[in-house]
Amino acid sequence: MSPTAMPVFRAATAADRGDVEQLLRDESLPLAGVADMFAADPSQFVVATASGAVVAVAGVESCDAHALLRSVAVRHDWQQRGLGAELVARAVRLAEDRGIPALYLLTMTADRYFPRFGFERIERDAVPADIAASVEFASACPASAIPMRKPLGGTA
Repeated sequence: MSPTAMPVFRAATAADRGDVEQLLRDESLPLAGVADMFAADPSQFVVATASGAVVAVAGVESCDAHALLRSVAVRHDWQQRGLGAELVARAVRLAEDRGIPALYLLTMTADRYFPRFGFERIERDAVPADIAASVEFASACPASAIPMRKPLGGTA
């Protein structure tokens, strides 16, 4: 059955945690730190829901002065509908609204996707200490993951 309902984009709530974790598992993305983010502030995640189910997610993990874009996933049957692009755009706005000077990410497979949003590949040693100390950088993603950065208008 093909999805037809228009998804609703909103800040995640604590009740979304199980669905978000399942979506990340289904898309083979790391779960490390997700429970802690939900415990601290579920609104660090933006979700798209349809018929009561989470069909897409993106997270903006605050790491002191900077932030990490993580956990961008779209359920398989909802891909190729622009949900990922909308979530990334909303995540960037969320980081900008928080006054973050730069948004970072790590990717194994999407290094050609994120430049359309202003992300540029950087060397791993160019990542600031607060981002490098995150679970995502320190242990959840392999050393072969590609770091990227998008400068924002905020100041730390």
